[in-house]
Amino acid sequence: MAERGLFKVPAKQPKRSRLWLNDGSCLRLRPQYPNHVWSYNFVQERTQNGRAFRILNIIDEYSRECLASVVARNIRHGDVQDCLIDLFCQRGVPAHLRSDNGPEFTARSIREWLSHLGVRTLFIEPGSPWENGFVESFNGRMRNELLDREIFYTVNEARHLIEMWRWEYPVPGRCNHVRPHSSLGYKPPAPSAWIAVGQPLQPVSLT
Repeated sequence: MAERGLFKVPAKQPKRSRLWLNDGSCLRLRPQYPNHVWSYNFVQERTQNGRAFRILNIIDEYSRECLASVVARNIRHGDVQDCLIDLFCQRGVPAHLRSDNGPEFTARSIREWLSHLGVRTLFIEPGSPWENGFVESFNGRMRNELLDREIFYTVNEARHLIEMWRWEYPVPGRCNHVRPHSSLGYKPPAPSAWIAVGQPLQPVSLT
């Protein structure tokens, strides 16, 4: 007979509510209006000489619009913050930012800055990229439609081609400025993001 206490019952874990999508992915918070939830993540690619560069994509999950694609050899948390400052000035401040636990997103300085602005950070579970499904889907489409089909000789060339692709956003039934999106009544994401009914963008202080 096994000694008492040899086998321990795991401590009861608190329940966590998840929202499941048709594709099997899950999200902790469903976006309900423009600027409600933004998400961001990196894609890595190489120029023809084998040197790596990174692409930071930022998505408004409600409108499906890609707000920015930053291309550079190295992108650190300070570069992420600079990009967010530009977007906050143009678009207003989102309620939430969803990301993985990469150091560019979890750096103390950027978390304190976001907290000061009232932006709540939503970090997905480690090893669970499906919890950041919108930006992961966008990144996958970028790779399939552009990165795997082009040879980039310089970072400047990559930056130019990626920005052209972002402008059209060639996802079936979805795009930033040209192709319509079925979930938006077959309208392009960008115009619906510019005119968010009931959600006016207010100027804010970033200091």
